[in-house]
Amino acid sequence: MSQQSRDPSGPNDDTVVLDVRGMRVAVRTDAGDGPVLVDDVSLQLRRGEVIGLIGESGAGKSTIGLASMGYTRRDCHIVGGNIIFGDTDIRAISLDERRALRGPKIAYIAQSAAASFNPAHTLMEQVCEASVRHGVLSRSEAKAEAISLFKQLDLPSPETIGSRYPHQVSGGQLQRVMAAMAMVAKPDILIFDEPTTALDVTTQVECLAAFRKLIREHGTAALYITHDLAVVAQIADRIMVLRRGKMVEFGDSRQILQQPKEEYTRRLVTERVAGHNFVDANIAAQVPILAIDHVSANYPGKPKVIDDVSLEVRKGDTVAVVGESGSGKSTLARVVTGLLPRIAGDVRFNGASLPARLKDRTKDQLRRVQMIYQMPDVALNPQHTLLDTIGRPVAFYFNRSREEVRARAAELLRQMDLPESFITRKTSELSGGQKQRVSIARALAAEPDLIICDEVTSALDQLVGEEILRLLKKLQEDLGVAYLFITHDLGTVKRIANKVAVMLKGKVVAGGDTATVFAPPYHPYTELLLSSVPEMRPDWLDEVLAARATGAATTSALLRAP
Repeated sequence: MSQQSRDPSGPNDDTVVLDVRGMRVAVRTDAGDGPVLVDDVSLQLRRGEVIGLIGESGAGKSTIGLASMGYTRRDCHIVGGNIIFGDTDIRAISLDERRALRGPKIAYIAQSAAASFNPAHTLMEQVCEASVRHGVLSRSEAKAEAISLFKQLDLPSPETIGSRYPHQVSGGQLQRVMAAMAMVAKPDILIFDEPTTALDVTTQVECLAAFRKLIREHGTAALYITHDLAVVAQIADRIMVLRRGKMVEFGDSRQILQQPKEEYTRRLVTERVAGHNFVDANIAAQVPILAIDHVSANYPGKPKVIDDVSLEVRKGDTVAVVGESGSGKSTLARVVTGLLPRIAGDVRFNGASLPARLKDRTKDQLRRVQMIYQMPDVALNPQHTLLDTIGRPVAFYFNRSREEVRARAAELLRQMDLPESFITRKTSELSGGQKQRVSIARALAAEPDLIICDEVTSALDQLVGEEILRLLKKLQEDLGVAYLFITHDLGTVKRIANKVAVMLKGKVVAGGDTATVFAPPYHPYTELLLSSVPEMRPDWLDEVLAARATGAATTSALLRAP
């Protein structure tokens, strides 16, 4: 085992806490078992060990994580193999006995926190619920443990944030609250399903450090599901590479990252290290499509979330907006689309001022500015088919016949590398990456001039993400469409954006051509962001934490600065 999570001072040993033997998961159909989603996967997870599950969207990573708890999504079931937790075969016990394990013994941290929280209850109620209901902790003990975890996860106002509701915190903050919810009862196994996907790079560093500390101190075992090899390199002892439900390669983290044996693994590693540069440095100067002029906005009864922000997007531009969770990136997008009315400044589109409120805009103004949201789980109706989802803007904006709508929807599915047969599926039947591609197709269906991309590749593995970037670039070349690209992935920014705006506490603190902004001398906050981008070396996180402990600027210090 590597030494990054095997700490001799911690309570780690070689006790096998989860023994998966020949797991097979299939779709359940009226005629019997349908397509196999997971085929003959085996692993042994030891106390204090982290196994990373890597693979493209649809590889079976999340299905394996859920099945390890004895759970499958609707219309799926475990059709073969054994899942041994301690001395218990999870497949052999009752549903009530399985439920008793989930939470206190095996906890799950989902990819989309926004879709996992109840909007009608406070965060603290939901964080404490499982440990109190299962009798693991009293309510006061659970609350104290939750506050301690909020501090470890670098959440703002840890003593009071629990009184907020899910919609009152940012997406990254909500993801960290979900991590705290899973950790409260100190379970034997944690299943992390893309837990840092929605987080900016600096917050990701803090979370990875907190996750690793918990594992070391309590001997917790973990399955860490992700599409980011650089992230899993910081926390996993071993890595299993999956494709189409089958194991491709399984080995020590350093071996997988430095000397992969299989061609598919080598492709993943190569794509993460290199990647194609899509930046066009020869975009001609012209009148901006979008001009944001000294705009400020807030939510009712709250301080300003964005303050005096100005930037321009021209035809063919890709302008990236980067910054930490809560910096105002997504709020800026809501102002541009009219979902949140501005309180000062102006937003002009093709030289004409856009009404501040969505309801006051014309049908043509709505069509020309589209948005792809960060979390497809909450942006797509789970009961609608893909034809309903993608076809609706085609019918609404262009008044097409049913046959034309279906043909256009099928064409967009092909562009997204999704089978045309998916057109009758519901969005709830898709993987996270597939849902995001449907979100992109829905935006493209309106044939807009400007697309606001809010973390559009954050849920996708490197290979699929690369395909999406290629598609976005091709559309830009063919149609001249412009992008306002909101992301925390600075590697993607360098490769796709010709301009960038760096936001901190609602203000733009650095902006201009990407090459200039990301070249020294940096703004101190830009330097912090760049230093927080994970590298595909297992020792990278230790080096970053050590550097910050010896005097480098920390995230919290910069955020407190005026």
